[in-house]
Amino acid sequence: MKQKIVLSIMLSALLIAGGCGKNGVKLPVTGESVQSVMSPILNTKGDKIGEASFVEGIDGVTINIQAEGLSPGKHGVHIHEMAVCTPPDFKSAGDHFNPGHKEHGFDNPKGFHLGDLPNLEVDADGKVTAEVTTALVTLKQDVKNSLLDADGSSLVIHEKVDDYKTDPSGNSGDRIACAVIKKK
Repeated sequence: MKQKIVLSIMLSALLIAGGCGKNGVKLPVTGESVQSVMSPILNTKGDKIGEASFVEGIDGVTINIQAEGLSPGKHGVHIHEMAVCTPPDFKSAGDHFNPGHKEHGFDNPKGFHLGDLPNLEVDADGKVTAEVTTALVTLKQDVKNSLLDADGSSLVIHEKVDDYKTDPSGNSGDRIACAVIKKK
């Protein structure tokens, strides 16, 4: 009987300690699973040049982009409406992700698309590592602003800088890289 009481006390102590964070502060915990998608970034030849990840968090969807083999300088990058990346022109990705039917560009008084993202800065070696978080889209399904709707979406890197105002794509030029965003 004594052993059962001691064991019960020890288990209770472990459970109490396990439910607390550092210095006895409770950490926030949710029952929701984290939504995430990882996808290769393809160039116009269909070769993998990097990877993009999309993770749903408390502040929105965080997009991490790592790629190489791009021309140095600034490049427009957008989320497009379809999860199809057919080289060499990636027109299969469709238009910008734009469920609100706005015009393009952060500086456009009539804009902007939910798929508009800040320009990427590619270094002199043709490499880029970037992270951006947007609260305007989600990876939750069955929601109007979901990147994981029935036909998915894609991330497209363009050859030129996005001017943030010219509709429909900021004069950012041809599509030079693409990554599919869809549930596996």
